[in-house]
Amino acid sequence: MRRRVRLVSVVVALAVPLASSAACSGGDDVDVTVRGDFGRLPDVEFPKGAPADSLAVKTLTKGKGSAARKGDLVVADYVGYRWNEGGRKLLADSYAKGQPGAFPTGQLVPGLTKALVGARPGARVVARIPPGDGFGAKGDPKHRVGSDDTLVYVLDVRAVYSSSAGPRGVKQAPLADPKLPRVKEAAGRAPSVTVPRAAPPKRLQVRTLVRGDGPAVRAGRLLALQYGGFFWRDGKEFNSSWSAGHPYGLMIGTGQVIKGWEQGLVGQRVGSRVLLVVPPSLGYGPKGLAQFGIRGDDTLVFVVDLLGVH
Repeated sequence: MRRRVRLVSVVVALAVPLASSAACSGGDDVDVTVRGDFGRLPDVEFPKGAPADSLAVKTLTKGKGSAARKGDLVVADYVGYRWNEGGRKLLADSYAKGQPGAFPTGQLVPGLTKALVGARPGARVVARIPPGDGFGAKGDPKHRVGSDDTLVYVLDVRAVYSSSAGPRGVKQAPLADPKLPRVKEAAGRAPSVTVPRAAPPKRLQVRTLVRGDGPAVRAGRLLALQYGGFFWRDGKEFNSSWSAGHPYGLMIGTGQVIKGWEQGLVGQRVGSRVLLVVPPSLGYGPKGLAQFGIRGDDTLVFVVDLLGVH
């Protein structure tokens, strides 16, 4: 949360395609040849000429575990290309950075959502996405995609997080501090928060409500999470992953989120549910964030479920 443009800036540009079938969708082959091992940069060979104009997806390695459904978050390593009659060009390579991408299904261009549904952890999938299932006639100049560019991606799926995923750990004793908010569980949606009728704390408050036993969250890692954000002034929700319909993935400890999250979440363990009370100085500062109705003097309350780190 620190870019002050979005509360959580998560969707990876040109997020990538996956599918559930062991063969191609749409009756076509993907045309490209892919070599190499799962988890390592693939060697992708393109044929001469222009790509076919249909969506095609092929699973090279099936993977195991629960298949992604619309609304789930897929975490994967990937390479992405644009392809037209003039040739192909590499657009994105997460292997080079060592940082996977986060792909919230249902929030992507149509071809990506169609391709991602059915992906399983451990799968390697290649997809060919024509303009009609990608960025359309306008293309996407920001990401160097023209109106006639087909997108080709190879993606190695690390994990799938369900839209209903939540904490996995030991519930801690209810908070006894009358000066802190009370949190009540609500299955399948953001927990409810009751804010005390008192002045907000001036310092960051961090309380573990459910203690997970997974790996500790470290700076510079991709963190998969659910969260709900509430105003201290009236207890109303201003944003949540449950309302958005999917978990989020974000880089933690790199300045991409507000300081209250950086300080409060790094070191916590996966599986935990954490309560954060964030003063303005560690939130959005004197300017606030008008997009979500956050004022410059707002203290913010967050309930965050830590689903996984990569």
